[in-house]
Amino acid sequence: MPHTPSSETPAVRRRAVLAAAATAAAAPALAGLASAPASAAPSAKRVRALPGGGDLGPNVLVFDPSTPDIQGRLDAVFRQQEAAQFGTGRYALLFRPGTYHGLNAQLGFYTSIAGLGLSPDDTTINGDVTVDAGWFGGNATQNFWRSAENLALVPVGGTNRWAVAQAAPFRRMHIRGGLNLAPSGYGWASGGYIADSRIEGEIGPYSQQQWYTRDSAIGSWLNGVWNMVFSGVEGAPAQSFPNPPYTTLHTTPVSREKPFLYVDGAGAFRVFLPAKRTDARGVSWGNGTPRGSSLPLSRFYVAKPGVTAATLDQALAQGLNLLLTPGIYHLDRPIRVNRANTVVLGLGYATLIPDNGVTALKVADVDGVRLAGFLIDAGPVNSRVLLEVGPTGASRDHSANPTTVQDVFVRIGGAGPGKATTSMVINNRHTIVDHTWVWRADHGEGVGWEANRADYGVVVNGHDVLATGLFVEHFNKYDVQWNGQRGRTIFFQNEKAYDAPNQAAIQNGSVNGYAAYKVGNHVTRHEGWGLGSYCFYNVDPTIVQHHGFAAPDVPGVKFHDLLVVSLGGQGQYEHVINDLGAPTSGTSTVPSTVVSYP
Repeated sequence: MPHTPSSETPAVRRRAVLAAAATAAAAPALAGLASAPASAAPSAKRVRALPGGGDLGPNVLVFDPSTPDIQGRLDAVFRQQEAAQFGTGRYALLFRPGTYHGLNAQLGFYTSIAGLGLSPDDTTINGDVTVDAGWFGGNATQNFWRSAENLALVPVGGTNRWAVAQAAPFRRMHIRGGLNLAPSGYGWASGGYIADSRIEGEIGPYSQQQWYTRDSAIGSWLNGVWNMVFSGVEGAPAQSFPNPPYTTLHTTPVSREKPFLYVDGAGAFRVFLPAKRTDARGVSWGNGTPRGSSLPLSRFYVAKPGVTAATLDQALAQGLNLLLTPGIYHLDRPIRVNRANTVVLGLGYATLIPDNGVTALKVADVDGVRLAGFLIDAGPVNSRVLLEVGPTGASRDHSANPTTVQDVFVRIGGAGPGKATTSMVINNRHTIVDHTWVWRADHGEGVGWEANRADYGVVVNGHDVLATGLFVEHFNKYDVQWNGQRGRTIFFQNEKAYDAPNQAAIQNGSVNGYAAYKVGNHVTRHEGWGLGSYCFYNVDPTIVQHHGFAAPDVPGVKFHDLLVVSLGGQGQYEHVINDLGAPTSGTSTVPSTVVSYP
C-alpha cells in the first residue's frame, strides 16, 4: 500500500489516502487552415457586422496523414502542458479523416485531441492517446482538464492508457482493444467519464475510486472500488451495489451528445449537432452517419483570446453562434445567450474569467441552447453566479428541445484568487447537465477557507432537470442544492471542503455540516442513482458531518446506491442520508452504504 511523504501538501495527502483504499517551447503555429465564407448575418445598428468563419488560430493544430513530423509536434505540446496544471497554455489537436501510424499522443493539461470525421472510424490512429502520471510521481488524481473525442485507436500493446481524474471526458471513441484507467504502476487515481464510445476489449479501472459510463458498448469491465455507474451501456456488469459497487441502468432516460467539429467532403469545417435520444443504449454512431444536423463554420463567430464580451454579445445578436478557440477570455460583462438553438462551443479548454464580479454567461428561457467544452474560472472579485442557465422564474416547457450543458467546468481558486457565491444555477426546465466538474480548489494559489469562498456549487431551481455525470467538490455550504421538481441525477461524486477550520465553521443550524446533496424540503418527486460523498477534514479531524445526503421523507423522493466515506478517519459521517445509514468507522477508509431510500 503506497504511503505519502510528510512533505506533500494536504491536497496530495488527501488524494493519497483516498487512492490507497483501493518547459519546452510552444508548439508550432498552425498555418494554412481553410476558412469558411463570411456570414450573411445582418449588420447591428451603427456597428459593422462581424464575419462568420475564419481560421482557428495558432493553438489549434490540424493534421492529415501527410503532415510531416506529427509526433514531434505532439511531443512539443506535451512538454509544455504535461505539468502546467494552472498554466495559461490551451491546445486543440485535430486530425482530418484518414489513417495514421505509429503515434503516441500524450495529453497534458488543457489539451484536447479529436478526429474530424462524422464517425470515429473515419479517423484511425494505429497508436495510442495516452494519459499517465509521471509528472506527479505516479499519482493520477490531479490529471484534470483534457479530453479525447471522435477517434478510432488501435493501441500498440493492445490496451490504451487513460489515467485521468475529473474534467477529462472520453467521448465518441472507438478502441479496438482494451482501456486501462490507472497510471503505470497502478498508483493513485480518481476519475472519470466515458460517453458514446465503443471499447472492444476489457476496461480495467484498477485503482479508480469512481467512474461513470453512458450510452456506450464495452467488451467487459474488470473491477470496482467504491462507485461504478453505467447507464445505457451494452456489456456493462449487472446491478450489484454495494458488492461489487456497480449501479447499472439499462438505458439513459434522455441524452443528446455534445456538438463537435468535423470536415465535410470538400474539406470545410462544420459543427455537427447530434439529435436528442430517449431511453438511449449503445453508441449514437454505430449505424453510419449519426442522427442530427450540422452548421457551416460561417454560422459561427470564431473568437480569439482578447476579444471583448461586447463583441461576443454582438455576434450573438447578429444570429451567429460562438466557437471559442483555445485561450483565456476576460469578461467585463456577461455573455448573453438569448436566441433559441444557439451553440457556444469551446476548443482546447477555452477559459472564461469574469472580471469585477460579473456573471460569465447567462442563458434566456429559450429552447435548445448547447453549451459545451469550456472552463469558467472565477475572478478575484466575488461573483453572485458564474453560469446562469435561465432567468429566475423560468417556466417554459423545453422537453422537446432542452438546453444541454456538456463538459462545462467551473473552478474557484487554484490558478489564483477566485470567489463566487454560487457557481452554476439551472433555472430552465428540462436542462440536461451532461458531465460537469464544479470545483472549489483544494490546492494551488488563492486557496483557503475564506480566500476562495464559494458557498454553493450547483443550484437547480428548474423542474425536470437531468444530470448525467455530476462532479461537485469542496464548497463551503451545500455542494448541490436541488429545489426543482422531478429532478434526476445519474452518478454524483463529491468531497466536502476539507479545509474547514472547525466544527462551528460548517454548522448548519442544529445540523452538523451541510449535506453534499440537498433536496429541497418542498420537493415531492426526485430520483438519484449512484451517488457518493467523501470527507477529509484534515485541518480539524474531529469534525463530524451528520450526513452526506439530505432529502424529504416522501414516497416520490427516491435514491438508489448511496455511499459516504471518511478518508483515513479525517472527520466522520454520522449517517448516509438523513438519519439513515451507519456511521463511518474510525480510520478504516470503508464506505457506509444505503442501497435504497426511503
